[in-house]
Amino acid sequence: MTTRANLVYLIALPLFSSAFLMLLGKIANKWGHFFATAISASTFGIGIVEFIAMRSRSGDARAATQHLFEWISVGTFRVDASLLLDQLSICFVLLITGVGTLIHIYSIAYMSHDVDRRRFFAYLNLFIAAMLLLVLGDSYLNLYVGWEGVGLASYLLIGFWNQKPAYATAAKKAFVANRVGDVGLSLAIMIAFTQFGSVTFAGVKDGAPHASAAALTAIGAMLLLAAAGKSAQFPLQSWLGDAMAGPTPVSALIHAATMVTAGVYLITRSNFIFDASSTARLLVVIVGAITLLFGAIVGTAKDDIKKALAASTMSQIGYMILATGLGPVGYAFAIMHLLTHGFFKASMFLGAGSVMHGMDDEVNMRRYGALGKVMPITAITFGLGYLAIIGVPPFAGFYSKDKIIETAFNAGGTKGILLGGAALLGAAITAFYMTRVFVLTFMGKKRWDDKAHPHESPSLMWIPMVLLSLGSVASGYLLSKGSALVHWLAPVVNSSNAEGGAELMKPIVVSALALGVVVLGVATAIIKYGRSVPIEAPAGSALTRFARRDLGQDDLNHQLLVLPGQAITRTLVATDFGFIDGVVRAVGWTLAYLSQSLKKIQNGYVRSYALLMTAGAIALLVTIWLVTL
Repeated sequence: MTTRANLVYLIALPLFSSAFLMLLGKIANKWGHFFATAISASTFGIGIVEFIAMRSRSGDARAATQHLFEWISVGTFRVDASLLLDQLSICFVLLITGVGTLIHIYSIAYMSHDVDRRRFFAYLNLFIAAMLLLVLGDSYLNLYVGWEGVGLASYLLIGFWNQKPAYATAAKKAFVANRVGDVGLSLAIMIAFTQFGSVTFAGVKDGAPHASAAALTAIGAMLLLAAAGKSAQFPLQSWLGDAMAGPTPVSALIHAATMVTAGVYLITRSNFIFDASSTARLLVVIVGAITLLFGAIVGTAKDDIKKALAASTMSQIGYMILATGLGPVGYAFAIMHLLTHGFFKASMFLGAGSVMHGMDDEVNMRRYGALGKVMPITAITFGLGYLAIIGVPPFAGFYSKDKIIETAFNAGGTKGILLGGAALLGAAITAFYMTRVFVLTFMGKKRWDDKAHPHESPSLMWIPMVLLSLGSVASGYLLSKGSALVHWLAPVVNSSNAEGGAELMKPIVVSALALGVVVLGVATAIIKYGRSVPIEAPAGSALTRFARRDLGQDDLNHQLLVLPGQAITRTLVATDFGFIDGVVRAVGWTLAYLSQSLKKIQNGYVRSYALLMTAGAIALLVTIWLVTL
């Protein structure tokens, strides 16, 4: 392991830029967006330099560290503020800074008429800094600081237009849901400290083989809870759809390419915990399988283009989470799908923003139609992302998602059939709802009124879309060629068995099955939506109505959390007002009554005072007499 001196600049530069723009105020309105974009680009440049340097080394020397300062030193417990850049974290550094820079460029045009654009770019830089700290920290405690920073930045960005009450509510919902997951990460860190006396990745990894099964399962379950909150996985997924209230570049950066993948990073980084606990690994695959189907079903019923893409994100992250629970080789395939997803989903989110830009912020796909004729660049770049996500060869999703489906089937036995079947069913539904999105938006007859004037977006918006769409085309092939990513990540996640277990289902069979269900899903969507589409959504079946309501997730949360919380609040208020305040009021009333009674004695008459003095003297004499008997 080598020592590097410039890792800190990856975090320090965007953090400084964020603070600088916030403190400078309106002075920076005219140039702050250019400054923030240049800073983001510089971090990407540093990432490229570090990647080249890492490739020039071999073995353990590829990983690099930088010690910053001693953070906590209490007795035998010591935590340093240190950074770790290895084969896993460099993947995230390049994704965060590369895609982040393109989204910065896109935002220059997209947010051009916003009076608070400087503040928006300050928040973007804050998010970049927090996300980089999350993936570069060398301990769970350092990761936790970045984890919380990402939560804060996402809250600020989702609620950027907080003058609209619904948007402010959406930001608070995301913040609260993430805090639930954060409790899991806090507990995992505490359990790790009590078990291993360390919270560094290296310390926990060294201690894991000697820990009890119960302790490892507890740590794994708490880490999974944290991942579920940050990555919008079951049962903490309800916030993601509402988070689309933020500006579209926020959706592309946070909810497609980076923040929602933090849970995948956490589980992959903690592979030594999950490899040692079959129970924790089982919980992971259950959550992943449920979520990939949950998000896919919800996506079939959404008419809001951004919410349909959000449901898709939930489902695709479910594939990644499923892969992380499938054994050593699954981690590499999860990261591969994470990287390819970062390209094609960011491309589609930016494409959705381009459509909204041309359609006066209209998000209802039923009011689109035939936009491919007037927005050809947007249609082509979005279309490449669409082909990638549904897994059409040779696009990126074909290489990454098919590998997850194959690994799921190869889990063996009933487990393999169930998990592989769920992943295959998810692929069919994905093909259906993504074809629905593309057809409703870019094909068919125009359904907008004469007030709308759709047009292609400016070059600062479509150039990032084009570059991301190139990744949608080529990234899967490049990452899978010669098992490049699997071998690259092997020292971090799979040092003993880079190729995984036995091959129970041939790749060609899995690809044929996946391609077959994709064709079925595409054909079904074209038959259903390729003809006339009503502008007003029909009532639909009971399942459709249920899917529109996100399969009742908010209703369930309302029944299980909101109503009991309100009941507890009412009980506490009644107790506080009726009993506690009642006791206080009773004391006050008693003292007031006694004071009023005693006040009658002080009437100003000499004869009354003389009588009281006489009575007092007699009482004193009687007391003395009784005592001396």
